[in-house]
Amino acid sequence: MSRLHPSSQAMQRRSPRDVPSLVALSLTLVLWASAFAGIRAGLTGYSAGALILLRFLIASGALLMYALVTRMRMPDRRDIPAMILLGFIGITVYQLGLTYGETSVSAGTAGLLIATVPCFTVILATLFLGERFSVWGWVGLLISFTGVALISLNGNGGLHFTPGALLILLASFSESVYFVVQKRYLRKYSGLELATYNLWGGTLFMLIFLPTLWQELPHAPLGATLAIVFLGLFPAAVANLVWTFALSRTSASAAISFLNISPVFSLIIAWLWLREVPSPIALGGGLVVILGVLLINLKGKVRVRAEQPAEPLAKEVQPQVLLLASEEVSTPTN
Repeated sequence: MSRLHPSSQAMQRRSPRDVPSLVALSLTLVLWASAFAGIRAGLTGYSAGALILLRFLIASGALLMYALVTRMRMPDRRDIPAMILLGFIGITVYQLGLTYGETSVSAGTAGLLIATVPCFTVILATLFLGERFSVWGWVGLLISFTGVALISLNGNGGLHFTPGALLILLASFSESVYFVVQKRYLRKYSGLELATYNLWGGTLFMLIFLPTLWQELPHAPLGATLAIVFLGLFPAAVANLVWTFALSRTSASAAISFLNISPVFSLIIAWLWLREVPSPIALGGGLVVILGVLLINLKGKVRVRAEQPAEPLAKEVQPQVLLLASEEVSTPTN
């Protein structure tokens, strides 16, 4: 049997038509998109703080077992403070904003608002990383924020942001900060390693909700508890492993493009699971947001580097994984 040239092997590994990679990407997409509905289901029996802590205790335990079985390397001692900081920004703040936001915002609408992560990242990358974006990138940014304004229209036609919408936008912004700050560490650690360290670090800050969880757990409905177990095991833990597998077999850009449709799946899952039907204005605004994000990802870059072979890089997240000025990839934290 003839051996393929290394470059041919890389091209074969990164083929977007590879069936196992398509299956892995599809599973990742569904798991991350289901997180929004799962949070709403969990909130029927738990307060937001208790839900967050229980979910990430489960996720931390699952990834700890995986780390022990696979003998995952631990971070350098000098990097531990940075891992804790990244965990606070990308896990704790993100989850606080998203979960508390969903106490008053539907799951489908939350998924649409979280899709603004690339918009904030464009701004931050321009300000702090010296990235340059084309006119189309800035047009996409304007279009996306127009969609956010549409989503926030109330039934009487007045434009206002509800507290829940603002909290979810805070989550989106924190995710963007996370992507920018973590960039240097993706050169040293794989995405799965970084996601695991950050998840553990973020969970430490959630322990302030331990007394609340202790009080609520014995009295919570079984359905709400099972929803949180699902959130901890699958969108937060298993999806990271599947995403890593997918990135090992396909290109980063193909994977990111695939995940751009995540908000659509969030709407479908919210309808199937919770029977939530988005308002026409929210649905229209969401389509406008997605259009803007597609412009940013496809036409926004001024300088495009040759894509490197995909390597398992890092957050749950979701849908909001970015491919902007570099080919480095991060896992969402939904």
